[in-house]
Amino acid sequence: MNKHIIDQPRENSGTRLREFARYERESGTHPAIETLHSRPQMRAEDNRLAAEFLRIEREQMR
Repeated sequence: MNKHIIDQPRENSGTRLREFARYERESGTHPAIETLHSRPQMRAEDNRLAAEFLRIEREQMR
């Protein structure tokens, strides 16, 4: 006598969870990442000084 169809083991163990996790991962960015991207960037004074020197040099090349 064969087992009932409900008594048979499932073949796709973990497939549903894996697909749910993939969908959640690809659906959008995490709120923490959006917060980090919206923060103002801190720039060191050295970078600003170099940018000013480059600006002056470009103006002299014109």
